Amino acid sequence: MISSDDVAAFHLSAFRDYLSLEAGHSKNTIEAYQRDLLRLAEFAVSKGVRDPRQLTTPVLREFVFLLKDLGLSGATIRRNISAVRTWFGFLAAEGLVDRDPSDRLETPKRWRTLPDVLSVDEMVRLLEAPRVEEPLAWRDRVLLELAYGAGLRVSELCNLVLTDLLIGDGLVRAYGKGKKERLVPIGRAVVSAVSVYLHTIRPLLDQGASKGRLILNARGEPLSRVGAWGIVKKRTEQAGITKRVTPHTLRHSFATHLLEGGADLRAVQEMLGHADLTTTQIYTHVDRDYLRTVHHRFHPRG
Repeated sequence: MISSDDVAAFHLSAFRDYLSLEAGHSKNTIEAYQRDLLRLAEFAVSKGVRDPRQLTTPVLREFVFLLKDLGLSGATIRRNISAVRTWFGFLAAEGLVDRDPSDRLETPKRWRTLPDVLSVDEMVRLLEAPRVEEPLAWRDRVLLELAYGAGLRVSELCNLVLTDLLIGDGLVRAYGKGKKERLVPIGRAVVSAVSVYLHTIRPLLDQGASKGRLILNARGEPLSRVGAWGIVKKRTEQAGITKRVTPHTLRHSFATHLLEGGADLRAVQEMLGHADLTTTQIYTHVDRDYLRTVHHRFHPRG
């Protein structure tokens, strides 16, 4: 998080007053713009920029590309850009900047084809689609809860072994690209689903061919990526969701809901396990207690 002095240097309080008293924006728009700009200020400070007059078009573009890498929807990224442009318009009108580096900031058209992000309500419907009377309901629920509740990639989900679950600490261990290990907080909903699955369905499935994996198919073997996609597709249809939903959609939704709720970029980046080509160096180590606090506070199922 950035200091109150840094927040003041970016004139965010004055901008809030402008949006409310002069521009007449709605409360929701004002709150969204404030979150977007606080995120930009945090990013700028991590780059050594502590004054809006020092912001350049390349820095703003790097920020926008980071939002894309974090999996935000095209609509959310365009709103962030709108917030930045409106903010610079305010700063210029107040004489607080000499130029507007956002005037050449564009959203690439291809971002409009990003996978859909589910709303919180849609996510709840999807998670509740498996009915308890179905034989593999809790297996499917665990898959969905971990994909959304921990933002895991489909390969990470399928490769989880029992020892990767640190239930007592509210954590799950994942191995991402390059076998890089990370610990991700999991909320009570995930812990509950996993506990039921481990004590009911999984022992019946495991006939010695599980290789210690957490999520198994109907034959008791490790669930494959194709199998995971099939489960998500089946449960999406049951939930009456017409959007195209894949396991990665749940990962996108995980990041989007955290960031929309106000979580900071570095914590979400750590939880996602991104090895960002252009911005990894701006992130500092985030301790586990802090990640757990961010997850609990900002994730809908934390």
